[in-house]
Amino acid sequence: MLSDKSFPVIEATLPLVGSRIGDITPKFYARLFAAHPELLDGLFSRSNQRSGDQQQALAGSIAAFASHLVNNPGTLPETVLSRIAHRHASLGITEPQYQVVYEHLFAAIAEDLAEVITPEIAEAWTEVYWLMADALIKLEKGLYAAQANGRMWSPWRVAAKSPAGTGSMTFTLEPADDTPITPALPGQYVSVKVTLPDGLRQVRQYSLSGAAGTGRTFTTKLDDGGEVSPVLHHSVKVGDVLDISNPYGEITLKEGDGPVVLASAGIGCTPTASILRSLAESGSDRQVLVLHAESSLDSWALRGQMTDDVERLEGADLQLWLEQPAAGAKAGFMSLREVDLPANASLYLCGPLPFMKNIRNEAINAGIPATKIHYEVFGPDIWLAS
Repeated sequence: MLSDKSFPVIEATLPLVGSRIGDITPKFYARLFAAHPELLDGLFSRSNQRSGDQQQALAGSIAAFASHLVNNPGTLPETVLSRIAHRHASLGITEPQYQVVYEHLFAAIAEDLAEVITPEIAEAWTEVYWLMADALIKLEKGLYAAQANGRMWSPWRVAAKSPAGTGSMTFTLEPADDTPITPALPGQYVSVKVTLPDGLRQVRQYSLSGAAGTGRTFTTKLDDGGEVSPVLHHSVKVGDVLDISNPYGEITLKEGDGPVVLASAGIGCTPTASILRSLAESGSDRQVLVLHAESSLDSWALRGQMTDDVERLEGADLQLWLEQPAAGAKAGFMSLREVDLPANASLYLCGPLPFMKNIRNEAINAGIPATKIHYEVFGPDIWLAS
């Protein structure tokens, strides 16, 4: 918790710092990469730096953490911290890197707020930073300790590569060495590292779209303006070896016998497909409602897998929304107002951010508690900053 000395300072300065944090973070990243250009090689996303998404995500997480400390004294925002810790662990973030971030972040704060910052304000915000950093370091150490191996990256060979709907591709991997395999949970993701044409290595997270356990199958949609997916789609061939992280992600199927609602849009069906596959393979008798929205039937990346798994489950039902109408599907965009939601259901969400915000709001209005709504964000989590 915040000290008695820092609490009133953070409470008084939070509106100012919160309003400026979006301007502070670009200055921070400029300083960071000027001093440590190697961090763009295999760690930070160059695309997210160009778009500003990474800056938004950092700004949102710091502001959300500080706000929580002020509004909920004596507690920490566990959900926010868990999501960040899993993402950090998938990238191999280490404890010494927090000191590097601190150095350049607070230099950027001092530059941006030069006219108003005092030693007292700097000390209070330093306390906020290290409260957040220390909590993340503890969580990340626990995640690393739970791995079946002591490595960040392991080589996996592409055993199969097959089209998955219009513009998507499924990659099935097999181990390329004897590194012990950390079993994946349904809904988790892995980081995939590729070398770009200019020699820079870049990392992206992809949800595992197949069965959980020791297998590794992921499905990715081609982003023509991106850097990593074009390499995967056009350059990576069967037999090639990719560096893959251990599996991470806290949005996994929770144990229990209550109803499950899986709602996805577009390529967001990958983690929900993994959860659905695990339910089908275990012969679950839980009530399962699968909701998916897509532009067209041909675009649905995991159509065959998901429809087959729904048929394998006696208690499963599928509802589909298409922008381009087709028989058996609803026209337009998904709305829970058109759905008879089961009582006491747990909702798992994945898709574009506007889609998830809308469905989450509708779910809460329909009576699903926020604590039973779980969502996965592809890329930087800018939900916190919006």
